[in-house]
Amino acid sequence: MTNPPVALSIAGSDASGGAGIAADLTTFAALGIHGAAVITAVTAQNTVGVQGVHPVPAEFVAQQLNSVLDDLPVAAVKTGMLANQDIIAVVGDFAAAGRLPNLVVDPVMVSSTGARLLDTGAEAIYLELLKHATVATPNAREATVLQDVAGLEAAAELGRLCPGWLVVTGEATAIDRVHHHGDWTELAGEVVETANDHGTGCTFSSAVAAGLAAGAEPGDAIATAKGFVRQCIIRSADWDLGAGRGPVAHLMEPEL
Repeated sequence: MTNPPVALSIAGSDASGGAGIAADLTTFAALGIHGAAVITAVTAQNTVGVQGVHPVPAEFVAQQLNSVLDDLPVAAVKTGMLANQDIIAVVGDFAAAGRLPNLVVDPVMVSSTGARLLDTGAEAIYLELLKHATVATPNAREATVLQDVAGLEAAAELGRLCPGWLVVTGEATAIDRVHHHGDWTELAGEVVETANDHGTGCTFSSAVAAGLAAGAEPGDAIATAKGFVRQCIIRSADWDLGAGRGPVAHLMEPEL
């Protein structure tokens, strides 16, 4: 039996199972990737909102990283919720040392329900982390924050922050803007009418990391990840889980 590729998620938990580490590991499994996880924060969270956040000490995040990277052949890494400046700095140090291959940075700042998931002032440190990203996947709101923090006058300049690939996800429009080597292109999609979209950003970035871990080129990994997320949304479109924005379906329904 051939060993599966290994991908690592560095992110926070979601008690309701729709986003964060839960979404990342389920996505990895759905795409045939062995998933490892470094927990940055524990959240009390559900489909309605985020009721509490408890960051993990930065030094323990570093200890978790060493435990995984010293033992497993990690082929790709994605970051999600990093919670505060100290944790972002730790992850940045590992990236600068070349220990986080095929790094996908999802600069999680605000949840889909509007709850803030990053300490005030920590956005600026993300600018350094982006320099080490193979792919960065901010949504339109997060891209605007990064643009403002960097003092950029035009959104088109945001691509200069990331030497690799930058994907500004469209969310409501389903049209993603992709930047690479100075050029912007659009990755079109179709809107699925549903309230179940909790964790789509996490799912997209982890699907990109899964593609990179499997050996795909970044452009191909991005396109495949977009298609995967669309199928996840379609499968859960009629679900009725929770009182708010429900999760998406990462796994195929078993045949009976």
